[in-house]
Amino acid sequence: MKYNYLNNLPLDEAKSKYYEHLKKVGFTKKTETVPVTDACGRVIKDAAYAHICSPHYNASAMDGVAVKAAVTFAASERTPVTLTPADYTVVDTGDPLPDKADSVIMVEDLIEGENGNYDIISSVVPWQNVRQVGEDICMGDMIAPSGTALTPSLCGALLAGGITEIEVIKKPLVGIIPTGDEIVTPTADPKKGDIIEFNSTVFKGMLNGFNAESKLYPITPDKKDLIKSAIETALSECDIVLVSAGSSAGRDDYTSEIIASLGTVLVHGIAVKPGKPAVLGEALGKPVIGLPGYPVSAIVIMDEIVSEVVAMYYGKPRLTGETVKATLAKKIVSSLKYSEYVRVSLGRIGGKLSASPLARGAGVITSFTKADGVLIIPQNCEGIEAGEEVEIRLYKPLCEIENTLIITGSHDPLIDEVSDFLARRGAPFRVCSTHVGSMGAIYAVRDGLAHMGGIHLLDTETGEYNKSYVEKYLPDGNAVTVKGVGRVQGLMVKKGNPLNIKEFKDIKNVRYVNRQRGAGTRILCDWLMEQNAISPKEVDGYYNEEFTHTAVAALIAAGNADAGLGIYSAAKMYDLDFIPICNETYEFLIDKNYLDNPMVRAFLDVLYSDEFQIRLSEMGGYV
Repeated sequence: MKYNYLNNLPLDEAKSKYYEHLKKVGFTKKTETVPVTDACGRVIKDAAYAHICSPHYNASAMDGVAVKAAVTFAASERTPVTLTPADYTVVDTGDPLPDKADSVIMVEDLIEGENGNYDIISSVVPWQNVRQVGEDICMGDMIAPSGTALTPSLCGALLAGGITEIEVIKKPLVGIIPTGDEIVTPTADPKKGDIIEFNSTVFKGMLNGFNAESKLYPITPDKKDLIKSAIETALSECDIVLVSAGSSAGRDDYTSEIIASLGTVLVHGIAVKPGKPAVLGEALGKPVIGLPGYPVSAIVIMDEIVSEVVAMYYGKPRLTGETVKATLAKKIVSSLKYSEYVRVSLGRIGGKLSASPLARGAGVITSFTKADGVLIIPQNCEGIEAGEEVEIRLYKPLCEIENTLIITGSHDPLIDEVSDFLARRGAPFRVCSTHVGSMGAIYAVRDGLAHMGGIHLLDTETGEYNKSYVEKYLPDGNAVTVKGVGRVQGLMVKKGNPLNIKEFKDIKNVRYVNRQRGAGTRILCDWLMEQNAISPKEVDGYYNEEFTHTAVAALIAAGNADAGLGIYSAAKMYDLDFIPICNETYEFLIDKNYLDNPMVRAFLDVLYSDEFQIRLSEMGGYV
């Protein structure tokens, strides 16, 4: 098999090399003239100067009467002044001021008399209650400098200044070419071997955020001539071309070779993880970028490079998200070969932000859907210890992150269900949960890195759940357990139980899928193995670890494993058979400081509500 990466350049070096080349070939902006009424969000080419004043006439600022201020000077409570119809003109807000008037008396300051006369008991000064010519904008004033992105208020100011059309930078059109024999358009019922093509939808949304337009081309099979033809078509129609997948070094990865045949490949292989296989090229003076097929890898390249290429087109620096300092909740081990991008969820615990790493796989798109920000681990760094302060680049506003209830520990679908109940009730906060096992919850609550955590830790000596662990690891009594649910743990197996599994000891004869170390279900598994005199060596799949009950159920449903311990609600979700083993106690561990926290209280209120008990009954397996 060929292996044709050209580079493993550090990200900054790859960017510099690529952008310098694009500048040399003249990659730059185009312009168009559009009505100001349709220009919100557009970037103007040149400075905009007012054609007229605003207001362009002396205008009444109030409802009332327009007068010459001098006729009011003697007015007081003791010596009212009477205005006759010859002294005033009735005006409404915005009306032109009569030529001989220089002020307006508000209607509420007028005392109505006979024959159209008004008495006043206070005077006005010249130009009181009048918007004079040019009060807001004077003809010739610069309303916005070159390169300004037009906001709604700026568009209003342009119109007020007599500008009805404006030359703006034409949004770059970005062509997206999905490639691959196995790629299919989105469907609810894909066949085995089909990979749903959703990357382009992600790219289109990101490009919209970069202020670019996109054009999606049909899925192109892994044939060199077809991909080349698609790129040539996109080059003739677009300003930037993105080729999705085919950028790696595999048998059917042609992107780099094709770009080189049409123009120049500057970089193939960047020292970032995920995202290494990216191809940075140019043809016909236009950027052509090969994106990795794995979604997370592609998103990193979109965010780090494509966004900057679009910014270069506009002639402006790329805007990156706000950065904050946070405490890392879990140790991260990293490679020395790459700069690694680790998505994290964030929440404020006490006076500090806590950052919990999310799944790091290049194909795990949900790590982005749940992410509040990204931690960039520099090249040549082996990792970061839990508890260290790190810098996070935010994906979301900090105010949204501040209103987050952080729940960690043992996985149970009921946490997501409570979150949904809260959302439907209009709760002014969100729930962020990470699955690190029951022992992970113990450590997180102990170290002040979570508000609460789900635990179900069996004391194999007493048969009691959770109490001995809390007393051992949190001996100062600063945390308490509160009622969660009782639930049924058992073996999940294929529908119809084709292998006739009857009890736990039968796992010796099948392919097993386990939970991760530190999970309450893993502790239960190990205890059951000890009770049945089963060693890990006798279990095919003992070291095959998953982090959630639903992940275990999904592997069994897919045929990757025959059995695994889990809760009934997960088995029901995947239409699996379930062999009950035991009932257990699932509780929430909460730092005493947060027992009265409004977010914690709201979560528990839903959990204990009659309405939610109905939902638990529908899910099944809770006692």
